[in-house]
Amino acid sequence: MEAVLRLEGVTKHYPGFTLQDVSFRLERGFVMGLIGPNGAGKSTTIKLIMNLIKRDGGIIELFGLDNVKHELAVKERVGFVYDTIPYYGMLTIAEMKSLIAPFYRRWDENLFRRYLKEFDLNPHQVIDNMSRGMKTKFQLAVALSHDAELIIMDEPTSGLDPVFRSELLDILYDVITDAGKSVLFSTHITTDLEKIADYITFINQGQVVFSLPKDDVLERYVLVKGGPEVLNDPRVKGHLIGVRRGQMGFSALTTEADALERQLGDAVTLERASLDDIMVFLVRGERNV
Repeated sequence: MEAVLRLEGVTKHYPGFTLQDVSFRLERGFVMGLIGPNGAGKSTTIKLIMNLIKRDGGIIELFGLDNVKHELAVKERVGFVYDTIPYYGMLTIAEMKSLIAPFYRRWDENLFRRYLKEFDLNPHQVIDNMSRGMKTKFQLAVALSHDAELIIMDEPTSGLDPVFRSELLDILYDVITDAGKSVLFSTHITTDLEKIADYITFINQGQVVFSLPKDDVLERYVLVKGGPEVLNDPRVKGHLIGVRRGQMGFSALTTEADALERQLGDAVTLERASLDDIMVFLVRGERNV
């Protein structure tokens, strides 16, 4: 299948931090969630994709084109939705649109007006007077109105209440389903990704831990709980990730659920792990090591 985004061996060095050998690909018509703790390298990765900072090594291609050599061509096909709106706050929606639209050859004014109506946005509203959620909707309307094939979203639901987040995710899902667009969705709110993501790329300490289909991730990792005596059983050694101890017992992550269940039976309880569980326990496990 066609890759709309491909990173291969991407590296960026900073004093005290290195984004090291980052590789993943996103195919047309799919949503990829980019997750990881604060400082893991998610924002650095997005800035490299957008050529806001220069990479030290590796390959970044959008639509099969190098993102530096063909920067203008690829950016015309990409829409961006940030956690903070990058527009002039003193202008109205209509005034800001007049500045943005000429940069895109495929700008569709009728489509933009349709999205304003659908998103309940007033074109005469001053941007600084809009709520955070409305600003996010405005950015999405702009991205969709120049026929962006790839939408890159950096913490778009951060700070939004659950109702508004759900509404935004429904809008995003409908757009992807109807138009076959691709989305790279960076967020720390992993519950949002469980609703719409097809793939998950997890970055920690500047390196990709995994980049897999979401269903594979949720099947691979299982939450294990048991009494404190279980931790002394030699049969669990090497099977537990990021052990969290409490007064009544422990919880941990495992990729060996079947083996633990066969060997320990009722001594352990196995539960479905959420993306949040997976991220937290994997980070915890690496810190313990």
